[in-house]
Amino acid sequence: MGKRILVILYLCFIAIYSLSAQTVTIAAAADLRFVMDELTNEFKKSNPKIKVEVIYGSSGNLYQQIVNQAPFDIFFSADISYPQKLDSLNLTGSKPKLYAIGHLVMWSASLDVSKGIELLRNNDVKKIAIANPRVAPYGKRAMECLKYYKMDDRVKDKIVEGENVSQAAQFVLTGNTEVGLIALSLALSPEMKSKGKYFSIDEKSYSKLEQAYVIIKKPETSKEVLKFTDYIETEQARRLFGKYGFKLPNEN
Repeated sequence: MGKRILVILYLCFIAIYSLSAQTVTIAAAADLRFVMDELTNEFKKSNPKIKVEVIYGSSGNLYQQIVNQAPFDIFFSADISYPQKLDSLNLTGSKPKLYAIGHLVMWSASLDVSKGIELLRNNDVKKIAIANPRVAPYGKRAMECLKYYKMDDRVKDKIVEGENVSQAAQFVLTGNTEVGLIALSLALSPEMKSKGKYFSIDEKSYSKLEQAYVIIKKPETSKEVLKFTDYIETEQARRLFGKYGFKLPNEN
């Protein structure tokens, strides 16, 4: 009898907790790992009853999961094309909203990146980390950059692909590659800032990284989801995006 009472009390607790702590589940592009952690922490300070769970990955893989009915509430993509595709499939509860412009950089802990993109031709560079260009926007831009500078054939045997841009950053951070073509937002993370340096790649060499979010279609959009998307538009959120090198949509 005692165990039965404990089980009932436990179930009651879970039910009460579920009512008092609503969860917002976010699918976020891997370049957002550090800024999104800060955004959610700040959001929860003024919304302590709202639990926010973030799943990181390549935008292409997250898009496919949503098409396959993964239970996300909001999708923050590193490329606006994925939210636009979801919208065209009638899978969204809002129109895609631009939240930031991303930037591609070359990062290394061991080599002098101030030499610029020509460094990649150097024999000291044995391996170059990039995100998978088939599913990751930063990987696609990295390949565009290499083609622009007519290096794609020259360095193709050096390229090591990460599943997403965060994994590519880990490859170069841990020394598995000498150089990485990664997101500025990751290069500005505390760990990477303290261990290496980056070179900003000329934006003319790759297509614009317009990053957008969209609410995923549900029978009813919860007020907690709307609270979070409202927060993304606040000045505090804008400052955090700026801290990690993102250009804001209305900036020149």
